[in-house]
Amino acid sequence: MTQPAAPATPEEHKPSNFLRQIIETDLDKGTFTSRRWAGSPGDAAHHAQGQPDPAKIRTRFPPEPNGYLHVGHAKSICINFGLARDYGGVCHLRFDDTNPEKEDTEYVNSIIDAVKWLGFSWRQPGNDAPYQASDYFDFMYRAAEHLIQTGHAYVDEQTADEMRLNRGDFGKPGVNSPFRSRSVAENLARFREMRDGQLADGAAVLRAKIDMASPNINMRDPAIYRIRRATHHNTGDTWCIYPMYTFAHPIEDALEQITHSICTLEFEDQRPFYDWLMERLSQAATLADGSTVSGLLAAPAPKQYEFARLNLTYVITSKRKLAQLVNEGKVSGWDDPRMPTIVGLRRRGYTPESLQLFADRIGVTKSDSWIDYSTLEGCLRETLEHTAHRAMAVLNPVKLVLTNWDEAFGAGHLEACTLPALPHPPEGQSEPAARQFSIGKEVWIEREDFEEVPPKGYKRLSPPQTAPDGTTSAGAVVRLKGGYVVECTGFAKDAQGVVTEVHAKVFPETKSGTAGSDSVKAKGVITWVGVADGVQAEVRLYDRLFSDAQPDAGGKDFLEALNPHSLQVVQAFVEPSLLNALPDQKFQFERLGYFVTDRVDHSSAHMVFNRAVGLKDSWAK
Repeated sequence: MTQPAAPATPEEHKPSNFLRQIIETDLDKGTFTSRRWAGSPGDAAHHAQGQPDPAKIRTRFPPEPNGYLHVGHAKSICINFGLARDYGGVCHLRFDDTNPEKEDTEYVNSIIDAVKWLGFSWRQPGNDAPYQASDYFDFMYRAAEHLIQTGHAYVDEQTADEMRLNRGDFGKPGVNSPFRSRSVAENLARFREMRDGQLADGAAVLRAKIDMASPNINMRDPAIYRIRRATHHNTGDTWCIYPMYTFAHPIEDALEQITHSICTLEFEDQRPFYDWLMERLSQAATLADGSTVSGLLAAPAPKQYEFARLNLTYVITSKRKLAQLVNEGKVSGWDDPRMPTIVGLRRRGYTPESLQLFADRIGVTKSDSWIDYSTLEGCLRETLEHTAHRAMAVLNPVKLVLTNWDEAFGAGHLEACTLPALPHPPEGQSEPAARQFSIGKEVWIEREDFEEVPPKGYKRLSPPQTAPDGTTSAGAVVRLKGGYVVECTGFAKDAQGVVTEVHAKVFPETKSGTAGSDSVKAKGVITWVGVADGVQAEVRLYDRLFSDAQPDAGGKDFLEALNPHSLQVVQAFVEPSLLNALPDQKFQFERLGYFVTDRVDHSSAHMVFNRAVGLKDSWAK
């Protein structure tokens, strides 16, 4: 798959991204030039047989396949794959599938699809498939025994409550486990019993032996293996013990020769353990009997760096809360166009280019801050402005009858009209064929384009007005875009007082694009759809899912912040040029916003359009 277009050089001006400075410094110093790559992940001996790594840097995107990716993951994908692209490196896609109870192939497939859709590829010569942490379980077990043999790990059989109590807190140091002083032989034997299924779930854990008095609670002998009898989606029932994420993740990075392990700030406190583990697995060690064992992992070890996660207003990204929205029927599913999931954003009409632009524009920092949702919407508008074909649609229709049409053109006459499909195509691209539609005696217009009594400054249709002195002014004169100039002459109402028809006379010499088009001055321009050839369509008017900018901040019940107007469904009319629209095709409905044909429900027999974003920010204060 082709990667997105890269900037000419990394030195070009970019939004704030401190990671670039780190990478450029490492490249200048040659920090990782000694690395070798044997063509696939492996231990020190494996990579020693390889060639100097052709990738200047290696990054990775390592999602756990326990849910659908969201906009925050999209940022991480763009960061990791983008940095690898810009600096002559490679980015790995890796599934951190160390938790068998929550993971599923459904999520694996959705993640693969999301990365591809965003325009990135993890493929390398000889490595087409993504990596999986579970493929490294054998090595992880070997690494755990190595830590036991070198005196850096022990089996703890305290209860979970005892371990929690003895761990201490921020103001109190931890207390050594009574099992901490076990011999290497005892620990090794007990760990193998854990592996062989001789202990019950929760009966024991393997812990790193570090420092129970450390001010960093994460360094107080963290658990690195637990007993968990659960079928794994990849390894089946091979294992009944599984590594903890904090143990597995650094090892995965090292086996894959990752240079820059980039994660969000909540992992900053885990970095000391990351470095501790890398040091003990990559360096030679002396055993209790005086013999020496080589390091298991190749040097130089990967380095972890943290950046601030994405906080986007009017959005929640908690997997648990998003699952609640789905499970309680607040949304139609994970791909509901109001959801911040990548599948939801895609169905809403967001493009890979818009999400890449968004990730680039907000930059990468170490400071938590809130990004206004309008920034994301603005990126979509920018990417669609020169690519989305134009069309006219009427979402709240009322019929406009041109009362002198038959006299001017003949009964039943339909006049062919055209408008550009794309007024300003991207540089280097030819202008597409013009849109074709027709105008006749009756057209649909937006109900808001007629006012019985026009407010001051109103520039659309209104009937003749009688002043207090009895004088009468003519009705408003407007142009039907791409068609003719018309003058409003009156209207009709039903018994409830609802306007059912607007009446106007047409000026036959004023067709757009003809010599006489400007012979009658129009007050404004309105869009329309011909009754004769207009096509009925379902239009889903999506808005922000929450009306509160921070719906789950400060312990708030996010369900109470749901926007009751986040979805309105209307039956609309669209111009006939849209009859051949394919699913997931983007359009600008003139004067109304950007819309996309629904990639699930749309068909030629039942046209469905989703509003992606308005032409301007409707939430601006």
